[in-house]
Amino acid sequence: MRTPVFIVASLIVAAVVYGLARLAGNDYVFFAGYVILQFVVLATAWNILGGYCGYVNFGSAAFFALGAYTTVALVKLPNLAAKYLPEGLASVIAAAVPPPIPVLMLAGGVIAGLVGLGTGYLTLRLRGVFFAIATLALAVVLQTLIVNWDYVGGSRGAYVIRPQVHALTGINYVEYLFVMMLLLSVTALTVARAIERSQLGYGFATIRDDELAAEASGVPTLRLKLVATTISGALMGMAGAPFPYYIGYLEPASAFGLAYAVNSIAMPMIGGTTSWVGPLLGALLLGTLQQIATVTISSAVSLLLVGLLLVAFVVIAPNGLLGLFDKLRQRIGAARASGGNARTGAA
Repeated sequence: MRTPVFIVASLIVAAVVYGLARLAGNDYVFFAGYVILQFVVLATAWNILGGYCGYVNFGSAAFFALGAYTTVALVKLPNLAAKYLPEGLASVIAAAVPPPIPVLMLAGGVIAGLVGLGTGYLTLRLRGVFFAIATLALAVVLQTLIVNWDYVGGSRGAYVIRPQVHALTGINYVEYLFVMMLLLSVTALTVARAIERSQLGYGFATIRDDELAAEASGVPTLRLKLVATTISGALMGMAGAPFPYYIGYLEPASAFGLAYAVNSIAMPMIGGTTSWVGPLLGALLLGTLQQIATVTISSAVSLLLVGLLLVAFVVIAPNGLLGLFDKLRQRIGAARASGGNARTGAA
């Protein structure tokens, strides 16, 4: 399937999902669906670096939080303008702020992408566990900076007032956020699929399989890894940008939550890391189970559920759901072939 056809098919599926959510007649569907779609984007973004290139990133929460705090910084811009700029210019800025959600997502993606590029340049000469530790240190450093930055609320956190209804469409604002995250999910999956089937994806695969051999063959490994960290960071930042409007009150503990780092890794590994389909399957499965567990048992069970599923898949299906499906397909094919040979011999 060519990319334009894939985009059209994805938009049709997204429209069907939105229609079914509206038919449910329950606003909680949009609240829960937003979280699941958010993890679809995060898992897909993580897989571009972690699955395609083989570099495990423990700093997903940092890029997500960068997008969220970019939104907070832009929403609070009129206060800063009123304090330091002339009244006329401050009123112009106040009229333009807050920007619409698509602009905030774009801004969050740019900031997180630039940080991803810089981080990649500083850390991608590291490999294996050393790179993973460096990305974890990035999250700690950024969280410390945010905690001590009073403009975005610091350790106290910041309130972002969410309108009840979206002005242009007239729909509930949480429903609007759901639609935005649904479109971002389509964008992330399209980017991941396009990378997988391009020369860029083949270059990523050579890094994952044997980076030293790829370098010896003339593959520009450092440049490719910088591209991967930039795209991955940008998508994570875009996923985090609407979060302050969704949650209403943003504090460092919620933006840099352990759930984002753990789920971003677990979902692609459960689904399968070698294809764009894997993170989608893992995010839908794990995200749905977490929402059900949150409603029926407790939100504290979510990470326990992730851990149990991750251990189970490492033991039973180390290549994820995609690897399990491939094994089943091979067994069915082998059984059919042996049955056909037996009938031929009997004849």
